[in-house]
Amino acid sequence: MNKKERKGILLSGGLGSRLFPITKGLSKQLMPIYDKPMVYFPLSVLMLAGIRDIALITNPENIGLYKKVLEDGSQWGINLTYLSQPSPDGIAQAYILAEDFLKGSTSALILGDNLFYGDKLSDLLIKANNNEHGATIFGYRVSNPSEYGVIRYGENENIALEIQEKPAKPPSNYAVSGLYFFDNDVCEKAKNLKPSKRGELEITCLLNSYLRDHNLNVINMGRGYTWLDTGTHESLLDAGNFVRTIQKRQGLHIGSPDEISYQKGWIDKEQLIKRANLFDKTSYGKYLEQISLDF
Repeated sequence: MNKKERKGILLSGGLGSRLFPITKGLSKQLMPIYDKPMVYFPLSVLMLAGIRDIALITNPENIGLYKKVLEDGSQWGINLTYLSQPSPDGIAQAYILAEDFLKGSTSALILGDNLFYGDKLSDLLIKANNNEHGATIFGYRVSNPSEYGVIRYGENENIALEIQEKPAKPPSNYAVSGLYFFDNDVCEKAKNLKPSKRGELEITCLLNSYLRDHNLNVINMGRGYTWLDTGTHESLLDAGNFVRTIQKRQGLHIGSPDEISYQKGWIDKEQLIKRANLFDKTSYGKYLEQISLDF
């Protein structure tokens, strides 16, 4: 398969227990981050990478809700497939559930509660998309690395020696962000994983299997980028405030599938105006209307 035909996986499963009680009746990834549903932000990242065939994996009871919010993707010139995750058994489980969808293609997996932002983000994503060999991960410097998967480097900070899952004594301040690009061996590797002590197929184990084969590429995101994991009440509020501040200051929106699809030529002006009219009572609708006039 041509490397430009990489497929995407948006993992929006789990119970959202860290956000209880607000997620007792609603999927976490459908919660708002300021003016958009959380799921818009990771979806936009896959679209920025040029990926148009995307599977969203979620709990069976939530599929109908996601279809109502995202439809089939044709309004953005993409194709959305919905897959059921009967039980949350680890991030790497996504590649067992999505094997038939992928059909041997290369892929990118993003977690549904992750937000990425940066001026050159699209360049980084396209760079990763163009590499169809091995796996590519994105390291991000954090002040609390023990809460994440952490990269242990050699002498060169672009070469990883090990990925450690929530270590008590982190070997670096670089966490593995929730975005992963894989070659077409990933499904077989995922099926060969053994559950961890907590009964899950860990993404860390999957990454380390690539690392042992000398097939793991690390791209460190520098000061000009923002990565937010919005899985707690505090981080959800932080993300909303961040998005509001940037949009208010610059007049440019973050996490807009409509804008991205229009700029990439996947939809035309008439389709964009139709979307603007759908949200005509909101600032988001007015933003889309302005884009249709500017470009």
